[in-house]
Amino acid sequence: MSSPSGAGKTSISKKLLLKDNSISLSISCTTRPIRKGESNKKDYIFLKEDHFNKFISNNEFIEHANVFGYKYGTLKKNIDKLFDKKKDVLFDIDWQGYQQLKQSGLEVVGIFILPPNKKELIKRLKNRGRDTKEEMKKRMNLVQDEISHFPEYDYVVINKDINLCVSQIQNIVNAERLKKTRLNNLTKFVNNFRN
Repeated sequence: MSSPSGAGKTSISKKLLLKDNSISLSISCTTRPIRKGESNKKDYIFLKEDHFNKFISNNEFIEHANVFGYKYGTLKKNIDKLFDKKKDVLFDIDWQGYQQLKQSGLEVVGIFILPPNKKELIKRLKNRGRDTKEEMKKRMNLVQDEISHFPEYDYVVINKDINLCVSQIQNIVNAERLKKTRLNNLTKFVNNFRN
């Protein structure tokens, strides 16, 4: 899932994870400072710049990007562990990371979350209360660019009401799970009817 800042992606992700225990959240690495209320290895894996760069050099990220002057990335080994547990993996990433994921060879379904309008987006960003005026200005300057990437995604959901939005995303996930290409034992199942 991707969205411009303030569209509700993180809140939606949390609600979706509570509703569906077959989904696990990919915990991204970042070089940005830890914010009040965040925990290392729960919200993000907080790394020093040199440590992050070493992971890049060793090709250990499945995707990584520079966002607002900080680096973000997803470690391949962490995703492999979730796949070993037969989990669907939810990536809470920006459009740059999504483009890299699509090129990774993984089966990726992209969902882009849009805010209902600009006024609501500004209100949500202010209500979060974690950005300085300068950071807010930076975020709003990038919104148009971020939103311009929505056509690259498989689905677009407008977050007017968070519960409806979560329900719509759950419907997308359920439909994707039922695609014949994802049903591993379908051929065996159908062959049982022929015998």
